[in-house]
Amino acid sequence: MILRFNNCALDLDRRTLVRGTQEVHLEPQVFDLLAHMAQSGGRVVPKDELVEVVWKGLAVSDATIAARISAARAAVGDSGKEQGVLRTIPRRGLSFVAELRDAPLAAHPPTTTPTEVAYTLSQDGSAIAWSLTGDGPPLMRIGHWLSHLELDRGGTVWGPLIERLSQRHQLLRYDLRGTGLSARDAPLTGIDVFAEDMAAVADAAGFDHFDLFAASQAAPVAIRFTARWPDRVRRMVIVGGYVQGRVHRATGTEDVDEETILAMIRAGWGKADSPFMQAFSTLFAPDATREQRDELVRMQLSSASPETAVTLRQVIDRFDVTEDLSRVDVPALIFHAEQDAIHPLSQGLKLAAHLKGAQFVRLDSRSHMLLPQDPAWEQVLSRTEAFLAEG
Repeated sequence: MILRFNNCALDLDRRTLVRGTQEVHLEPQVFDLLAHMAQSGGRVVPKDELVEVVWKGLAVSDATIAARISAARAAVGDSGKEQGVLRTIPRRGLSFVAELRDAPLAAHPPTTTPTEVAYTLSQDGSAIAWSLTGDGPPLMRIGHWLSHLELDRGGTVWGPLIERLSQRHQLLRYDLRGTGLSARDAPLTGIDVFAEDMAAVADAAGFDHFDLFAASQAAPVAIRFTARWPDRVRRMVIVGGYVQGRVHRATGTEDVDEETILAMIRAGWGKADSPFMQAFSTLFAPDATREQRDELVRMQLSSASPETAVTLRQVIDRFDVTEDLSRVDVPALIFHAEQDAIHPLSQGLKLAAHLKGAQFVRLDSRSHMLLPQDPAWEQVLSRTEAFLAEG
């Protein structure tokens, strides 16, 4: 029996969930919860009934129940704020509010190899979506501000990078909390929750000792993770990273202040002709093609809401891992574009100066977001492959 709602198909016999054209991995309890709710006829299901069905009457905490509901929502593209599939009825229970359809889903064959998405729960119970591609030594690409597991792999912006890294490694990717296919209602607090997401994803994928690939704000998260779990990281590659976020750095005469950037995001996130998109392209990827600029707009709309983008921007602009640097002792390869308009070259140099034995490569580029047509892109990938092959 297959239950169809929104763009999802829940197969009760095979115990699978397909969202769009992609199969989404569900932990058994999350599947049982979603299946029971989808068959509940829209009535309000009390907590005691969920405990009886999903946990067979065992004693479980409210936090555990909430975590499984959050994972189920994330799997079907819902959130605690939107509640378009699973709606919480205060002091009464949970209701399945999506409309079930009898007709089969329209056929939309994927243009690329489907991405198998799995979920794990972070330390605070937030559902984090992750995926594996390729074979070889384990490599984690740390989640960042603008990504979507399903869209990235077939796109012109991140697709070539994912393909290249997957050729020689088993590549582990995940969507940052609050974005993409991860829980949209996950708390966006300090840097530690992002490091804890890394640990949860690595555990779920069976990665014990692995390499890191970190771009932009993923760099300080990589530093914090390595400082907290030094035995888990073998080598790290950092592209366009920083030690101190924008609010901790001296302001230059040409810098755009935080309030202006946040106002632009609120007004123009995901709007092709907005001043924000024009500024975004100029600052992040000045040499992007028209196709790539259009793709960035689609990525914004799919990855996060404007308010989430604003909150994330505020959080990552406050990262500061100055005190962590002395506790990191793994080989590091650091790349930084000379004319990076987002994080200045001085931040890359600071990373290199304070990380023991780090190698630094200055890139002849003006792009913060390196794209395949930039000669620096091949330089980064070739040097990365050689560096990770060492040891």
